[in-house]
Amino acid sequence: MTAANVSGMHSSVKTAVNRFNRCVVAWQDSPRVGRLVRRRMTVVTYSGRKSGREFSIPVAYFRQPGGVRIDVMMPDAKNWWRNFTGDGGPLSLRLDDEIRTGHAVARRTDKGRVEVTVELA
Repeated sequence: MTAANVSGMHSSVKTAVNRFNRCVVAWQDSPRVGRLVRRRMTVVTYSGRKSGREFSIPVAYFRQPGGVRIDVMMPDAKNWWRNFTGDGGPLSLRLDDEIRTGHAVARRTDKGRVEVTVELA
């Protein structure tokens, strides 16, 4: 496979992911499916650790006492969770139709997976 082919594949994967992310955000506000989508999907907003820019991305989450857990799918192909390694950092997310703030910490499990645990304020 040539470098051009790899670059083209990366570009089309990124385009597909961006399209999917836009759909998830739109579905959350949908009168028909919004409630179902919001049960497991939310939008996380955080500041980049290096750039300081604000980012918002849709993620799947699971409720747990005092907060939520986000299992990062294909973590080695993603960078956002690295903002929360070590001592972690602040973020906000939409839960129960309101914006909640919290402190997130990312950790890699024994099986190589990445979990981001968010303690809500």
